[in-house]
Amino acid sequence: MNGKTGTGRRLKNHLMTFLVILAAVACLVPLVDIVGIVVAKGLRAMTWPILTSVSTGVAGGLANAISGTVLLVALALAMAVPLGVLGALFLSEFGSKRMAWVLRQGIDILNGVPTIVIGYFGYVTMVVWLGWGFSLLAGSIALTLVMLPYIVRSAEIAMNRVPQTWREASLALGATHATTSFRIVLRGAVPGIVTGLIIAVGRAMGETAPLIYTAGWSNYMPTGSLTHSPVGYLTYVVWTFIEEPFASAHTLAYGAALFLILMVLAFNIAGRLLIGRRGL
Repeated sequence: MNGKTGTGRRLKNHLMTFLVILAAVACLVPLVDIVGIVVAKGLRAMTWPILTSVSTGVAGGLANAISGTVLLVALALAMAVPLGVLGALFLSEFGSKRMAWVLRQGIDILNGVPTIVIGYFGYVTMVVWLGWGFSLLAGSIALTLVMLPYIVRSAEIAMNRVPQTWREASLALGATHATTSFRIVLRGAVPGIVTGLIIAVGRAMGETAPLIYTAGWSNYMPTGSLTHSPVGYLTYVVWTFIEEPFASAHTLAYGAALFLILMVLAFNIAGRLLIGRRGL
């Protein structure tokens, strides 16, 4: 009996190991396939003329789209990070249970809103009602709304994981509740916050729908004006140019997709290096 039982257990272990490996392969194959195709076809666009020249219809280069993407995401981060981190700090350390519950529901609802609805909201309020037109600021605010739920929830979870003994020790040494929250809890939550930022930036860089209605599109380099000046961005190139019947358009589309992957990867690596360098 013991021999049969041992054999049965080994068979079950081998079967489960096989199923787990099969599931992992099933998850990796589509990812490797997508990345492989994008890299193979996108490398053709990684030339100096394409990276430094602007779009001309469905040809030209990607300089305007790259610059616009960087500006849109940077401005969105400048708005979303303080709002998201302070909101998470309120939920974790300052808010009452009822108020925190209400805010969490609002964040969850915002996270579930289709991004095209956020874009249309931005179009009605900022482009039309406020009269900004298609612009850098309108697009950045739309991306801020996309990023906020990820930053708030990841930051709140990270703050809740900071040991309660740290708070108690800080208060016992005479620190105020505010000082403890900002200098102890916030610092201890930095790795989780950075992880949330990486996810949020990856999501924002891959968005097209909210930007079509707010940032518009431009074949020219960004003017630096926050309003009344549309900007280009990489996802528009991917979404639009891939449908064109021209080889030059397809090259730019795959090049834009590859550049997006590289930008997200670079931001991910930079965030991890920042955490490691500071010993967080």
